[in-house]
Amino acid sequence: MSDAPTVFDSESPFGSRTDAELVALAQGGEMQAFDELLNRYKTKVYGTIYHMTGNHEDSNDLLLEVFEKAYFSLEKFKGKSSFSTWIFQITKNHVINHCQKNRNQNTFSLNEITSEDSDNDKFREFISPESTDRDVKIKELQNKLNESLMKLSEEHRLVVVMHDVEGKSGVEIAQILRCSEGTVRSRLHYARQQLQTHLKDYLI
Repeated sequence: MSDAPTVFDSESPFGSRTDAELVALAQGGEMQAFDELLNRYKTKVYGTIYHMTGNHEDSNDLLLEVFEKAYFSLEKFKGKSSFSTWIFQITKNHVINHCQKNRNQNTFSLNEITSEDSDNDKFREFISPESTDRDVKIKELQNKLNESLMKLSEEHRLVVVMHDVEGKSGVEIAQILRCSEGTVRSRLHYARQQLQTHLKDYLI
């Protein structure tokens, strides 16, 4: 392998192949097989990156960097885990490194509020369209969410994003983070407690 991939949206004749088959073809030098892997995972990888950074420009750059890293590391992939787990391990390492270098630039979206929170009476009242200062309140809540998430470590924030936003299971998260399910549950419990404490004025 010599040149990193640059095309994400080209049509591929390998759409019916499994990930493992595509990896084997890509390791043999078939670029279209790797393009198909990119097309399968770019949206999910981008989502993880964006929910960690809150910045579209940074997310686009990091997406390219993640897949470039995957491309040049593909020969080392031995199939001991699924390609999905492997690509998210690369994503996890890359985005955490980025966040640690840019701690004050991350944001969070109102789209990431859980259904449990959105069913809360006080929360509904807070952002009700009938409220004359709804936009001001939403902005206030947005700022509070950003502030609260930035008080979490990158590892705790990533668990919240993967589990509560993306719907990954504890087993899958443990594989990606290379830790036990108990560690995942512990981090998630701690992160939720911290967020609830920071947001108690809005969600209680």
